[in-house]
Amino acid sequence: MHLQSTDIQALERRRRAALINSITGYKPANVVGTADSSGQTNLAIMSSLVHIGSNPPLLALILRPDSVERHTLANIRQTGVYTINHVHRDMVDAAHQTAARYGRDVSEFAATGLTEFWRDEHAAPYVSEAKVRLGMRLRQESILEINGTHLVIGEIIELELPDNAINELGALDPAIAESVAIAGLDSYYRATLQQRMAYAKPDQQPKRIESAAKV
Repeated sequence: MHLQSTDIQALERRRRAALINSITGYKPANVVGTADSSGQTNLAIMSSLVHIGSNPPLLALILRPDSVERHTLANIRQTGVYTINHVHRDMVDAAHQTAARYGRDVSEFAATGLTEFWRDEHAAPYVSEAKVRLGMRLRQESILEINGTHLVIGEIIELELPDNAINELGALDPAIAESVAIAGLDSYYRATLQQRMAYAKPDQQPKRIESAAKV
C-alpha cells in the first residue's frame, strides 16, 4: 500500500482515524487521574505520554481541543496536579472503559471499578491497582495552532514503582512491571524485552548488553 496526502484525505473518516492513530506503532498505555477543586474525580486513558527531559523530570501529554468539555484538562487547570498510572495486564478492561463519555458528575473510578488511592501531599487521585504511579505538577500548557490540541507539560514530583522492576542502571523494565502498550485506539500489547544495547559510539560496533540481575 502506498498512500499520498490526497489518498489519506480521501479515506473514510473512521478508517483515516484508525490508520493515523495506529501508524506510530506501540505507545505507552496510561490512565490519568485528576480531581476538580471540589474533589470530584476523573480518570482517562491516554497514550500520548512523551519524555521531555530528566532534569527537571518532565513529561508531556497531548490533549484534544477543548471545543467540548474536557474534564481532565479542566481539572488540571483548576488544581495544577494530576497522576499518571501505567496500565498493566489486569487493568486493561477497566482502563479502556474510562474512554467512555461519562458526565462530569460521574467518576470513572466508580464507573469502571478501579480504586482511588490518595496521598496527603497530592491533590489528585492515583489508581490503587496500578504498579507504576507518577505524581505530576503542571508546569506549562500550550495550544498547538495547527489543530487546537493542548500540549500539557508536567513535572514528576512523586514516583512509585516496584523495586524489582529497576535494572542495574536504574531504568524501569516495563516488562517486569507488567505495563502494557497500546496501538491505535483499541489494541493492547504485552511488553517483552527483545535485547539491550550499550551506549552507541562512532568508533565502536553495536554491542549488546547481557541482562543482569535486578537490583
